[in-house]
Amino acid sequence: MNTIILKMGGSILEKLPISFYQKVAELRKSGICQPIIVHGGGPEINLALKQSNVETTFVDGLRVTTEEVLNVAEMVMSGSINKRIVAKINKSNGKAFGLSGVDGSLLHAEPVDQSGKLGFVGQVAKVNDTWLKLIIEKGGIPVISPIGIDSKGTRYNINGDMAAAAVASAMKGKLIFVSDIPGVMETINGKQVVHSKLSKHKIESMITSGVIYGGMIPKVRSAINALSGGVSESVIIDGLTPTNLEGYLNGQMIGTKIVMGELQHV
Repeated sequence: MNTIILKMGGSILEKLPISFYQKVAELRKSGICQPIIVHGGGPEINLALKQSNVETTFVDGLRVTTEEVLNVAEMVMSGSINKRIVAKINKSNGKAFGLSGVDGSLLHAEPVDQSGKLGFVGQVAKVNDTWLKLIIEKGGIPVISPIGIDSKGTRYNINGDMAAAAVASAMKGKLIFVSDIPGVMETINGKQVVHSKLSKHKIESMITSGVIYGGMIPKVRSAINALSGGVSESVIIDGLTPTNLEGYLNGQMIGTKIVMGELQHV
């Protein structure tokens, strides 16, 4: 059975219809694939920080994370958001299990930046996939909050795209970024188009030119890193149309596929 890792960003979570969760549960029960969900939570974290009068800044799409910011991020993602996703899947007759990367050292983390300018922002050094495989073997759908931990017990805020890429590499599955846009878009000759396929070289060029910016930067770079780590395929799709997920799994050209080679199409 194919393993798929669904990265669901904070901006899409509240927009996703219940039919999307029903489709995920259906795909698992039918045996078409084994879904693993990794989620973000940016907008809700922003709101919680604002309500707590805690300032936050970003560097290349990554949130600078003080201990105060980390505590809020963990509360929002591992507490509120994670359990809402689990509840929606269970309501859809699936069997979801909510996990934080801290649980069982699922996401063993290390600092992204040794200089400390990003604070407690981590990257995944190792995925303890034993727990994921156990849940999957029992028919469950793991739902992962991207808070990691190191061997000293220090917690780290991990970008959800990066966490999803690490899980996909460890599980050798397809990495699917579920977004609220149809893929990587660009205005060409006054018309907005969706790139159906982008290479690593083209992506770096689009970042340099500013076509790809903000939160999309770690997304596309994570897709490339995942391919380098053994992931069979990376793609960005629009999750607001639930049939897109099954269509993609059935081989339809949906969203933007990220490839290592030089071929790219609009």
